[in-house]
Amino acid sequence: MLKVGVLGAGHLGKIHLRLLQQSNKYELVGFYDPSKENAKNVAKEFGYTSFETIEALIDAVEVVDIVTPTLSHFDCAEKAIEKGRHIFIEKPITKTVLEAEQIKALAKKHNVKGQVGHVERFNPAFTAVKDMIDSTMFIECHRLAEFNPRGTDVPVVLDLMIHDIDIILSVVKSEVKNVHASGVAVISDTPDIANARIEFENGCVANLTASRISMKNMRKTRFFQKDAYISVDFLSKESEVVRMKDVPENPDEFAMILQNAEGVKKQIYFENPEVENNNAILDELETFADAINNNTTPVVTLNQATEALRVAQMIIDCF
Repeated sequence: MLKVGVLGAGHLGKIHLRLLQQSNKYELVGFYDPSKENAKNVAKEFGYTSFETIEALIDAVEVVDIVTPTLSHFDCAEKAIEKGRHIFIEKPITKTVLEAEQIKALAKKHNVKGQVGHVERFNPAFTAVKDMIDSTMFIECHRLAEFNPRGTDVPVVLDLMIHDIDIILSVVKSEVKNVHASGVAVISDTPDIANARIEFENGCVANLTASRISMKNMRKTRFFQKDAYISVDFLSKESEVVRMKDVPENPDEFAMILQNAEGVKKQIYFENPEVENNNAILDELETFADAINNNTTPVVTLNQATEALRVAQMIIDCF
């Protein structure tokens, strides 16, 4: 079991603390939160050990779980890495690409592993179909959320859209060619609604929409490729695959058959892959423990998270 400590005991930090305490791959040593009052309340309510300083917590553990506001990710990660600690860091990896590059260089220098909390990679609706997404040429993403003051310290691109950017970069094996985007600030100082079009060198195009002032929640991505249409609902944790194949000699009387102008017939097949229930946050934390113990590559690397941030910054620069 790896000794782990959590930096930040806010809403998400408390979830991490609870899951790490439950995990049989970690030994939860304690946490640090800069708010003395919050630290005292969390320690009293849940029984976790509260440390007086960041340095004291880092000294007591092997793995540091950084669940602080984005603006402080770099400072926390730098302190942990320089002490030779492995880091799990919430998304986005840092506030700027330059900071992310520095974190990558530090981790390499000190020979420590890092993973970033792009949790949708562990969403069972996505994992059920990701191996089928192999030649996608058009992707459409909608990530809409009701207003929540948490996260408004950064643009909606870094708050919400970056989840979809990471998912897209994980399945499209091509360099980004062009980015076009627009954003509107409604209630925050930075855009609350954004739309982006990412064009890749291989011809794939991704259209992303994100809003944090929607009337309803929606987290849906559609992948279109020559042989299939794949839909992933990250919110309801459901996925659907629609394929078109040549019509068999004796089709079922209820079969859905399309015929084009040249008379070519295709049959439509619907498939709903089995989606296993899981706790995505626990999964991402435990796969990181496996990567450390087995000396393997983490599922979401510091480099991948840096590239997601780089594309997010390209989108923000369009505003």
